[in-house]
Amino acid sequence: MYFFISQLSISDILLSTNIVPNLLHILLNNGGTITVIGCITQFYFVAGTDAFECLLLAVMSYDRYVAICNPLRYSSIMTNRFCVTSIIISWLMGNVIAFIVTITSSKLNFCGSNIIDHFFCDLVPLLELSCSDTFSVHLEIFVIGAPSVMVATSIIVVSYNYIVISVLRIPSSTGRQKAFSTCSSHLIVVSIFYWTMFTVYVFPKREQTWVSSKILSLLYTVFTPFINPIIYSLKNKDIRKAIKQTLHKHISRNKH
Repeated sequence: MYFFISQLSISDILLSTNIVPNLLHILLNNGGTITVIGCITQFYFVAGTDAFECLLLAVMSYDRYVAICNPLRYSSIMTNRFCVTSIIISWLMGNVIAFIVTITSSKLNFCGSNIIDHFFCDLVPLLELSCSDTFSVHLEIFVIGAPSVMVATSIIVVSYNYIVISVLRIPSSTGRQKAFSTCSSHLIVVSIFYWTMFTVYVFPKREQTWVSSKILSLLYTVFTPFINPIIYSLKNKDIRKAIKQTLHKHISRNKH
């Protein structure tokens, strides 16, 4: 579990460092400029890290399924080789998907407005600026991206269905609470990430304005990487104890 959390941290760091510095520059200067190569590069890293995190969360849900539903076989199933292999495959798939979509998008003609109405170079605002036929890009996303998202979502849904069934079979309420607490952090992260992703890209509402869409995109690109360490840290007893001790010392100093 901690190995997967470390990979999630790497993904969040890459996503934040790719977006936040330029985002702050735009907000402080009421706008900003970016080169075409810089925009395409930023989009590649955004797409790659998002695709990887989508697959990683699916792998982590399977890890929680094995831990709760097959605890005696956990060590034999979730071996070091399996964990490393699953992470390598997730990174490769995420980068391959991002690379293909980025190359196709970079070949589009941008002959009209060069103003991107967004905080970063995302796929939707880039396609809206293009005066070329974007059918090929949409087709690639549907053929390559959709199966990956659906497989990852299916793994998460099936895993948590089995987890809920196993937890409900536990006779004591204390046992149920303890079992569910082992996957509550992951479930919160999955809910935030997938809810924003599906709201913005998969099932956008008709009444959803472009402003609300930009705000939602900031949730999974800025807020989620910010909140992930807090969610997982608060589940750790040692970290909670250290926070309480720090707060107690701070309060004691203020009283004196």
